[in-house]
Amino acid sequence: MLEERRRQQQQLLRSPIERKCFYILQRTKTRKTLLQIHALMLRNAIETNVSLLTKFITTSASLALVACIPEPLAIVRNARLMFDSWAHKDDTLLCNSMIRAHVGMRQFAESFILYKDLRRGTGFLPDNFTFTVLAKSCANMAIWEGLEIHGHVVKNGFCLDLYVSTALIDMYAKLGELGMARKLFDEMKERNLVSWTALIGGYVRSGCMGSARVLFDKMPVKDSAAYNVMLDGYAKVGDMDSARSLFENMPDRNVISWTSMIYGYCNIADVLSARSLFDAMPEKNLLSWNAMISGYSQNKEPHEALRLFHEMQTSTSFEPDKVTIVSILPAIADLGALEVGGWVHQFARMKKIDRAPNVSTALVHMYAKCGEILKARRVFDNMSNKGQASWNALINGFAINGCGDEALKAFLEMQSEGVKPNDITMIGVLSACNHSGLIEDGKRWFRAMNELGLTPKIDHYGCMVDLLGRAGLLEEADKLIKSMPYEANEIILSSFLFACANSKDVNRAQKVLNEALIMERWNDGNYVMLRNLYAMQQRWRDVEVIKQLMRRNGAKKETGSSSIEVDGRVSEFIAGGTQHPQWNSIQSLLGRLLIHMKD
Repeated sequence: MLEERRRQQQQLLRSPIERKCFYILQRTKTRKTLLQIHALMLRNAIETNVSLLTKFITTSASLALVACIPEPLAIVRNARLMFDSWAHKDDTLLCNSMIRAHVGMRQFAESFILYKDLRRGTGFLPDNFTFTVLAKSCANMAIWEGLEIHGHVVKNGFCLDLYVSTALIDMYAKLGELGMARKLFDEMKERNLVSWTALIGGYVRSGCMGSARVLFDKMPVKDSAAYNVMLDGYAKVGDMDSARSLFENMPDRNVISWTSMIYGYCNIADVLSARSLFDAMPEKNLLSWNAMISGYSQNKEPHEALRLFHEMQTSTSFEPDKVTIVSILPAIADLGALEVGGWVHQFARMKKIDRAPNVSTALVHMYAKCGEILKARRVFDNMSNKGQASWNALINGFAINGCGDEALKAFLEMQSEGVKPNDITMIGVLSACNHSGLIEDGKRWFRAMNELGLTPKIDHYGCMVDLLGRAGLLEEADKLIKSMPYEANEIILSSFLFACANSKDVNRAQKVLNEALIMERWNDGNYVMLRNLYAMQQRWRDVEVIKQLMRRNGAKKETGSSSIEVDGRVSEFIAGGTQHPQWNSIQSLLGRLLIHMKD
């Protein structure tokens, strides 16, 4: 059918200049060339050739989807201006190409409005392709538009068309209307793999893995796409046993299958199984590397994330993209590897992805956590689109660097810009007050949460308990804990225990430790705080009791560690450890420094 249309198009190109334009359009790869062809068409008055105009629109749509093309929306806008100037919009192929161009750029509302305008007396007759594209568009809008398109499908006699029905099933499934999707599926006289997979995908997205599995098992023929939908669903709900069983029985695994499994294992913090699969992959792509790097970062294994990032750079031809950058920056922040972070920032700037909101936000967080709050502020100020996450990163960055006044100022700026704060924002604000000792400000903003449409969560109460405790207001902190609509968790109890120890309130500290031990018998920090408090008061018998309690409950003092970046390499030092490769040189230098200090 498409070949027949192409032949018809070629027949409509009569003059040499028309054929030349068509030939160049088929090979156009830049916006500049596209504009030159447009000018050529206008100069030779051939823009009214419907076949040439259709080709111009389809080329514009394809070019706008190329990642490196600047201003893609401007390309589609230009194509739409040409389309609007065409008086006779009765050519179905031409109209479909314009509708599809809008959908390709995720301009779903524009595609739907254009279709409705075309229906008003233009002579346009939609075909099965029109409804297939519009169903995809409506899947990203509201149910009412979807129902309207479904009604037009029935009126125009396309309800039995395999591709249209499949597109409608996919639309209803994506809109969460699984009853409608299943009804359409059951009414289909003919089904293909896409029909089955669309409905299974709907169940998976809704978290109904049982219904999805029943339907999957009924599939007469299964392809890798259907398997991958199921694997993705199991991975997202954390059912890796079912995922592994399905993965092992797959007749044909592809890179998507392997990557879904890696993502799933990382999601349940089983990075060893994820890495085992990653190493066994017969073929890796950038998504696979990103999944594993991100898995290490989110599971607090920054050394491994950085090591894998370096391996990707040195042993593959893959270039880091936005996802890679956003995945590796938290690991860099955790390690304080500022030099590597600076290199990543430079790379992102060179590739023109540093202004992407998620990349800029990750850079703000990285610089702030590495102590470079001025650089974090510069990155933030250069952002063209500052969303909630960006403001949160800046406020939290000021908070962890002890810049309480700057954090509160940024919070007020955020509100004046019309960006609504959320729970994470308020944690940043309360933490800023905590780190800077701004007790009254902390109380004021905690009380103001309800006015901002936010209900204080246990984390917000935890911030306030810590704030009051550090200020020595133990009675007030105790009352706040008792008035909470939540049960005090181990973090709040440990924080309050620290405050009691800091204020040398032994009786209250003993009581809090007894409560904390019910939740976390193995938390060494709680024992150590009370033990030290007893030691300060020379209550040696009580010190021994605490030591025995630690041994009985299996609480061991965690080994302290620190890391430092030198010449782009991050070295970690363990308290009491001697395993560093340059240990002898370090000891020798420390010895010389000690002698120098004594002299």
